[in-house]
Amino acid sequence: MYTVIGGVQSRAFRVIWTLEELGQDYDHIECKPHSPEAMAANPSGKIPALRVGDDVLTDSTAILTYLAGKHGALTHPAGTIARARQDGLMHMVLDEIDAVLWTAARHSFVLPEDRRVPAIKPSLMWEFERNSKRLAECLEGPFLMGDTMTIADIVAAHCLNWAFSAKFPIEDERLLTYGKAMRGRDAFKRAAGK
Repeated sequence: MYTVIGGVQSRAFRVIWTLEELGQDYDHIECKPHSPEAMAANPSGKIPALRVGDDVLTDSTAILTYLAGKHGALTHPAGTIARARQDGLMHMVLDEIDAVLWTAARHSFVLPEDRRVPAIKPSLMWEFERNSKRLAECLEGPFLMGDTMTIADIVAAHCLNWAFSAKFPIEDERLLTYGKAMRGRDAFKRAAGK
């Protein structure tokens, strides 16, 4: 049995959604970063964490990669060209979309007020717009890799939802259609209902 530590309004959602897609049972401890529950799982206090027996895994991407590999779904086999492409897409989304959104969040409410630079947000919005167009060009069908959903799709769709809630405009019709389809998945709806 798995235990997911972290709030649904965080990157823990990616882990919960993945477990729902995989049809795996899990417990969920809803908590914020640096809460006692988060600190017990990860000395840095960061979320998400995944308890697997006596082991604790941290970092949402590492957790998704572990779960997909262990259950042989939402991923291409290691050592294949398809897997290299999947990993490339995942890193692109993390570097060019997630990192931009995280920087905006840090300068909006995460960092101490005297360390925030609100003037950075327009630059980040410009960068997001440019990078999201590149993401739209990667779509090869209903998913980033054509007919096969992977963990890269979970991260990309989560980032699109994050962008919407952070008021980062998504104007590319391909991404709007993709995001709506991903939110329409039963596993997504179950995860969102936690």
